[in-house]
Amino acid sequence: MKRNYEIIDVCHTVEDGMITYKGLPAPVITDHLTRAASKQVYEAGTEFQIGKIEMVANTGTYLDSPFHRYADGADLAGLDLYSLANLDGLVIRRVKAPLREVSLDAIEGLDLDGKAVLFHTGWDRYWRTDAYFDGNHPFLTAETAEYLARSGAALVGIDSYNIDNTKDGNRPVHSILLREGIPILEHLCGLGELPDTGFRFFAVPVKVKGMGTFPVRAFALMES
Repeated sequence: MKRNYEIIDVCHTVEDGMITYKGLPAPVITDHLTRAASKQVYEAGTEFQIGKIEMVANTGTYLDSPFHRYADGADLAGLDLYSLANLDGLVIRRVKAPLREVSLDAIEGLDLDGKAVLFHTGWDRYWRTDAYFDGNHPFLTAETAEYLARSGAALVGIDSYNIDNTKDGNRPVHSILLREGIPILEHLCGLGELPDTGFRFFAVPVKVKGMGTFPVRAFALMES
């Protein structure tokens, strides 16, 4: 079938035993109902599989809602779909940059209003290796986060281990963006396949009440 658009997937696949964030357990993916067992339930020739997954919310490519940081913030069920889907996308390139921190100069003067601002650092090349967790990942500065918030960014994402520096217990970028109701995406991948602009971006989690974080299927849509 001929299409007048292209979809590019920019999220990791969730797999049994996969570590996303060092110190958090890996997902356990099993059958609740096997196809063999289902034969005892359904008519001859009819089989089903019902899967079961046990995982922490911070697994794979996931989105943080304000509730992740603030007890009175919007949880997954309370997120505005207009902040997650069909957003005007913008990619900021910082691959092999000399400094780990993404400072204000990366975005100053750009039109960020209403956009999904995605930081392409190339750190996803280390996914599922020891280097991914070594603490030297790229991150945004607090000043950069403040500018994103003031400029009206709708969503902010990064293809790194954390949008904040993890050398200490401070998380200023999470605090600033989530305080302003701006969802955060971490552990993106494949941002090098996207153009800098000219695409629509989607990253919608399951609508779960009382949770602040969950994996998403993140993708970009580009018209031909």
